[in-house]
Amino acid sequence: MKKRIHSFQTVNFKIAVVFVLLLLIFVEIIGAIFIRQLERTTINNFESSLNSSVDTLATNISSELSKSDQSTNKATIRRMLAEFAKSEILEARVVDDKGIVVATSDGNQQSIVGKKNDSDYGLSNGLTQKRQEAKDPKTGKLIYVNVQQIYSPTGDTALGILYVKSDIASKYEEVQSVALIFFSASMIALAISMVLALLVARNITKPIAEMQQYAVKIAQGDYSGKVKIYGQDELGQLGETFNELSVRISEAQETLEAERHRLDSVLSHMSDGVIATDRRGKVIIINEMALMLLNVNNEEAIGQPIVELLNIQKEHTLRSLLESQVEMHLNVPTSEGREMILRAEFSMIRRESGFISGLVCVLHDVTEQEKNERERREFVSNVSHELRTPLTSTRSYVEALNDGAWQDKEIAPQFLNVIQEETDRMIRMINDLLRLSRMDAQKEPLRMELINLNELLNFVLDRFDMMIKSKNQPYSIRREFTNRSIWVDADADKMIQVLDNILNNALKYSPMGGTITCRLIETHRNVVISISDQGLGIPKKDLTRVFDRFYRVDKARSREMGGSGLGLAITKEVVKEHGGAIWAESKEGKGSTFYISLPYEPYEEDLWL
Repeated sequence: MKKRIHSFQTVNFKIAVVFVLLLLIFVEIIGAIFIRQLERTTINNFESSLNSSVDTLATNISSELSKSDQSTNKATIRRMLAEFAKSEILEARVVDDKGIVVATSDGNQQSIVGKKNDSDYGLSNGLTQKRQEAKDPKTGKLIYVNVQQIYSPTGDTALGILYVKSDIASKYEEVQSVALIFFSASMIALAISMVLALLVARNITKPIAEMQQYAVKIAQGDYSGKVKIYGQDELGQLGETFNELSVRISEAQETLEAERHRLDSVLSHMSDGVIATDRRGKVIIINEMALMLLNVNNEEAIGQPIVELLNIQKEHTLRSLLESQVEMHLNVPTSEGREMILRAEFSMIRRESGFISGLVCVLHDVTEQEKNERERREFVSNVSHELRTPLTSTRSYVEALNDGAWQDKEIAPQFLNVIQEETDRMIRMINDLLRLSRMDAQKEPLRMELINLNELLNFVLDRFDMMIKSKNQPYSIRREFTNRSIWVDADADKMIQVLDNILNNALKYSPMGGTITCRLIETHRNVVISISDQGLGIPKKDLTRVFDRFYRVDKARSREMGGSGLGLAITKEVVKEHGGAIWAESKEGKGSTFYISLPYEPYEEDLWL
């Protein structure tokens, strides 16, 4: 959120204030010097002029006091004092050599004429002249006192003293009035200067403010506008540079966005999971495949340490991953309750300077590969074991015959019969393996035709009924078919083999006198064949694996009955080629039921008419 700037915090206000403060300082310094000089000049001129006038008056009074006619002299002196007294002169007083006031210019002080003078202003200490500023003891105002001794024209005799008090305070007041006028004029000038400074500062800072506003827009991703150029000065050049910079940023942003979208697209469509961390090992990027493989959501993954996300914090640390960059396999539970195997490969993110800024982890789903590898190893082991057993048995009998048993007419035929059975068993196993190989390579295509499934099932069951009767076996087969004829597209030969395999298993594992139930039902989009026996049943943990190659629930019993462990695997592949499904249900001690579901679309019988 943008912080609000008050008016007194703006640059133009600060520029104006600085300008006015500098102006105020200069004006005050100049004013102080000017007022001080004006005061000194005014007072000096006043005192100099007054002193000169007093000297002249003292000389004139000296000639009058030296005359013999005292009454005429006193009148003349009073007249001279009256003429001398001006607006600045407060009082002019003449005192004779006996200390008697001869005359005064102050009309209110005429009563002291002829009396003893009340003050000598410091001449009693032997001075002949004194000029100083002092306070009037009566009014308290500042006055200038000029006291001068009057000598005879010959200069050898003191005839009296001339006292002059002048109003020097008015001169100071005049200076103060000038200072007040100067201060008022300064304030008016400062106010005008402030307004002018604000206007000038605004003109200066306006381009800067516009650039600041445009910078905010650029920060928000808006590159549409341009800064207005107001001149060819430094600010104008800065504005042009700013516009060029915004164009380059826009182009760089577009390139960056294109690269980011390309990277996002690549990461999103990768078949492998990708996780990237910062230098502290916390996840900053994770693609959809990695989220799906680890069964987490984006909010949970972002910001989480990678060792915790992969649940390897007990075995590894970020430092060990960076140092060794090991490849490891992870067992991750899925939402369906299965376990998925992931191969994790780590690589450092290193800058050109060599600084390690993070870690990249690539996750590969190798569940199917591991399963295939495990099945391959089991397949090789099972084939080796299954072939070794009859070969070992055959070799034993051959060695016995070679040692002379062939001469025994009773034992030799038995041994040869066993050798033939074991050889037939190996041939059947090899044929089944070759058939599975062709089916895996899709080199054994189906020969599809429209067949009546009711008739096909009855044909197979009739054969098994004949086989049971011919061998006098105590088994019975029960048929529960739908009354409607079921026509499906299928390979008749391969479907007969599927039914043979399941029925053979049902007979092998059914108890003596057991009943095998075969059902045929139709649903909306499928036809289902089920074959149930009353045998030992299949443990729940083995139900999902009975269709694996060479897998047996009871291996000893299966080998005893001549099974290779490939019949149900072939059955499953055939059903899958038909687009159907096969599964088993069982309860231990109560028998098993195998279900075959095939795609089915009912037809209208009138189409065949």
